[in-house]
Amino acid sequence: MDSVDLDVLKTSLRWLQEGHGAFLATVVRTWGSAPRPVGAMTVIRDDGLVTGSVSGGCVEDDMIEKVRSGAVAATGPELLVYGVTREQAERFGLPCGGTLELVVERLGEASRIEDLVAAVGRHEVVTRRVELETGSVEINPGRAVDGVEFDGKVLTTVHGPRWRMILIGAGQLSRYVAQFAQALDYQVIICDPREEYALGWDVPGATLTREMPDDVVRTLGMDAHTAMVAATHDPKLDDMALLEALRSPAFYVGAIGSRANNAKRRERLIEHFDMTTAELDRLHGPVGLKLGGKTPAEIALAIVAEMTAMRYGMTLQKVDKGTVIAPQNDPFACSAAA
Repeated sequence: MDSVDLDVLKTSLRWLQEGHGAFLATVVRTWGSAPRPVGAMTVIRDDGLVTGSVSGGCVEDDMIEKVRSGAVAATGPELLVYGVTREQAERFGLPCGGTLELVVERLGEASRIEDLVAAVGRHEVVTRRVELETGSVEINPGRAVDGVEFDGKVLTTVHGPRWRMILIGAGQLSRYVAQFAQALDYQVIICDPREEYALGWDVPGATLTREMPDDVVRTLGMDAHTAMVAATHDPKLDDMALLEALRSPAFYVGAIGSRANNAKRRERLIEHFDMTTAELDRLHGPVGLKLGGKTPAEIALAIVAEMTAMRYGMTLQKVDKGTVIAPQNDPFACSAAA
């Protein structure tokens, strides 16, 4: 399952190969309660078809009209601003006076979209640099920590899997977790030395390794852009991987299992591996938000939802009837109980 951004890029390339004109719009600045973040993209075909989103619909409608009439990016990349006035904000559906700045460019061979799609398909992180004055494009190696940059003259965007997920176990649950994670632009690595599971793994785009999980975790070098979920129920596979992950900067470490099984796991890790309470407090187990689901797909959704909350710095507080989710140090935050 492709992420939204990769879907936009692949669609752009396909339309170009079919002989259509295509216009790529990228959010470069926002003010107020903008509906989409910096870096969000949409592509509009010359006949008005659209993929992706920069506003949720209203801004796209105006851009479609501009594309159809030839009123945008006719001679090169162009900066468009929406929502400066209250009237514009209301017209384009921007909440709370939100403002969007977009760079719109007509795509062609010089846009190097084919090179970009190929690099992302190889799980590479790259930057795409566009000069607004000349329209020249460069594709360069990037880093997970890079962000979108725009100084009014040059736009640099980051593409490729800037986040990684390591799944221990190639069972049915992992299939759904992997697909959800791919849709959120994670590079997914599946680790399972068990032949009966590994031979049946068939999720496109996910990398399968048969090495021992703890060796994989050490070799990959988990960082703050990495998550790991142990999903085998086998202490010989899960525990050693968890030991490595909990002592790493990984932003999320989870393990499936009941409360009783997770309590036993914590006891083993303390007794046999001298783990500290602080290290064990980083373990999400039972894994995932308490959504009430029972099927593998529902459990996978709960796992990826909890991961997403952690990725964006949300505070998760377990309660009897579910999980309260709130931004850190925000007394006015909404809450969602599962």
